[in-house]
Amino acid sequence: MSVVQTQEPVIVSLSDNAASRVQRLIAEEGNDKLKLRVFVTGGGCSGFQYGFSFDEEVSEDDTVIEHKGSRLLIDPLSYQYLVGARIDYEEGLQGSRFTVDNPMANTTCGCGSSFSI
Repeated sequence: MSVVQTQEPVIVSLSDNAASRVQRLIAEEGNDKLKLRVFVTGGGCSGFQYGFSFDEEVSEDDTVIEHKGSRLLIDPLSYQYLVGARIDYEEGLQGSRFTVDNPMANTTCGCGSSFSI
């Protein structure tokens, strides 16, 4: 007899640092309806590219992830490429930016904004 194993799906997560930065950026804009949207598009040197924008609207089919008062939006097409990913915010010598640690990515480019699966 075989054993059936179940496991909770791993959703996209937002780091504490990213959530804090999202809140600061929204406060600077003075619009508490804004949410961070992460999306995947074709392009970049590795095939797919991450994108970030602020959005007031939540579509009916968006996945909404809340962490420490910040809300992250992901459309269904992008979500399939981001399952298990962690969104972070980094500040360094090359500037500051949101980053994606994506366990599904087989390769990434040097800049970290494009990937392939």
